[in-house]
Amino acid sequence: MKTISTLLELEALIGETLQSDDWLEVRQEDIDLFARATGDTQWIHTDPERARRESPFKVAVAHGFLTLSLLPVLMSRTIKVQGVRMGINYGLNRVRFTAPVPVESRVRLNATLRDVKIDESATAKSATLTWSVEVALQGAEKPVCVAETLSRLYF
Repeated sequence: MKTISTLLELEALIGETLQSDDWLEVRQEDIDLFARATGDTQWIHTDPERARRESPFKVAVAHGFLTLSLLPVLMSRTIKVQGVRMGINYGLNRVRFTAPVPVESRVRLNATLRDVKIDESATAKSATLTWSVEVALQGAEKPVCVAETLSRLYF
């Protein structure tokens, strides 16, 4: 994990690719909870036996949006910016789910900082960060998700 102490250090990271410290396992329990929360209970996610028999993947797979929703935890294992009062997800410019995430597989993040915009308004000092991210699947050559994400940090 990379620890950053100042905005200057953060700006110096532009163009650098960081990787999360460890792999995160995607369990069937996580998939089932996500299905319940979103109402997306399609059998390819929630019925491992049917998925084994009928799916081209031969196992249950995580929802693409579940994979996307792992970005905050994966990012927290990648970089820590000291002095942040609050951080928010500001949006997405582009997202693609490029491969399935099989149940009980492990993922981690590769994140490249593309831009830092600092706003020092009278009400709050903030920085909007643009990241190119790839969620990597352990043992796979290509990523399972690629995205350009925006986050805003308040100091």
